[in-house]
Amino acid sequence: MVASKGSNWPEGRAPEARYCGEEERLSVLATYGGQDLVGDPELEDIAGFAAKLCEVPMAMVTVVEAEHQRFLAKTGLDAETTPRPTSFCAHAMLGAEPMVIPDAREDERFEGNALVTGEPHIRFYAGQPLISPEGAPLGALCVIDTKPRAEGLTDLQRQGLAVLAQSVMRRLGQRRLGRHVNLTLEKSERELRRMVDSVPGIAWRADDKGNFTYVNARWKELTGIEPPTTTEEWKVAIHPEDWDGSLAKFLTAVETNSLFEDEWRLRMSDGSYRWVQSRAMPVITEGQPTSWFGTVIDIDKAHRLSEARDLLAGELSHRIKNIFAVVSGLIALRSRNRPEAKEFADDLSSAIRALGTAHDYVRPDDGRGADNLQGLLEDLLAPYEGAKGERVHIKGDDVIIGSRAATPLALIFHELATNAAKYGALGNHDGKVEIEIRQPCGEEDEVCVFWRESSSCEDKREDGEGEGFGSRMLRMAIEGQLGGRFSRAFSDDGLDVEIAFPLASLGH
Repeated sequence: MVASKGSNWPEGRAPEARYCGEEERLSVLATYGGQDLVGDPELEDIAGFAAKLCEVPMAMVTVVEAEHQRFLAKTGLDAETTPRPTSFCAHAMLGAEPMVIPDAREDERFEGNALVTGEPHIRFYAGQPLISPEGAPLGALCVIDTKPRAEGLTDLQRQGLAVLAQSVMRRLGQRRLGRHVNLTLEKSERELRRMVDSVPGIAWRADDKGNFTYVNARWKELTGIEPPTTTEEWKVAIHPEDWDGSLAKFLTAVETNSLFEDEWRLRMSDGSYRWVQSRAMPVITEGQPTSWFGTVIDIDKAHRLSEARDLLAGELSHRIKNIFAVVSGLIALRSRNRPEAKEFADDLSSAIRALGTAHDYVRPDDGRGADNLQGLLEDLLAPYEGAKGERVHIKGDDVIIGSRAATPLALIFHELATNAAKYGALGNHDGKVEIEIRQPCGEEDEVCVFWRESSSCEDKREDGEGEGFGSRMLRMAIEGQLGGRFSRAFSDDGLDVEIAFPLASLGH
């Protein structure tokens, strides 16, 4: 359709008419973020090809804003914008077909236009409308010549201009979608940050170089200082006594991409310190650098309560040890002038010493520090080792024991050792005791201990004799307290005892 003297407008439609309200049109136009596409290489190529296709010196991709016409891409023209009242494209965008002006000086709508009477001296114009999917006119892909062209555009040029306009809209649509995605992500991130800023603890994010890219608002609220951007900048907020140790742990975690967890004191805005728990997890994505997310949670109240409990437990432990010593002293004192009670007193004192050893395992932080069955046996049987430590041999699996199991275990093996010293292998010059620990043994959830005595001398115990106090105590501790079972049998050179405990009964 070739227009002249206004003939290209459908009947009843003036140039000021809109396919949608102007406010709505501008709202749709804003979703494309047009200014961000100024000079876009793809649009520049389209404008350049349109000029060659139509054999004109000038071509533009335009969007029509409220006050101006903006050139997103152009060839043969230096201006970035022109006033909307002088815009040809403001008219072209309102049509369903390209608007073609063979000679602007002969068109009553444009003969006095400043772009016709002055630079760039438009004579020939053809503009293909750019219409959004909502039907909102955005602008036009136009070609311009300074010479009139009575024949207008060829069919090929018309078709090519329409195809190129579709390419422009695809590019604008890509930009619109990308902008929408970015705005959605930015909104989600703002909402996430607002949520993270509202949590009671400190939360942060860092890259694989140790640069902290985000620290929530809680940091400044608590410390009164600006959020750290590097690992070193945390130093001013961490107690000097805690800094080196915690830093070493964190650097090790970063180097090995493993969980970081530590407790240290955070300096508050008033200069006081509070205990916090710091945790960080690496986020590993294939093909991407590792990032880190971490939290710092106030545990000051719980930490100080735990310290107070430990102090009380330590004091109680010390007093219990003193009680053992006092009782042993009283036994020795009372039996000193009673020879007939010496054997009983020695047995009782030995049992109390065994309880003292067991107590070291109940409170390992204050005692020997061991937490396994082999360590307990070595401590209990140390008095029977002899000068060179060759009489007792302990081997087998390393089984962890809890504080509740330590006392009955100490009583069990103290009783076996005492009997061996009085009546069995440890009471003879060449006697030996071999102890083997197996786990699992028989049932998957059981621990077995084999106690084997051997000696060339005769065992003073008699097989099959009635169950005495020692045997009853063994049965009570093994079966009653630990839920286990035991058996014993005399061999040619001594005694074999087999004890089985449920693994769960030895734990914490």
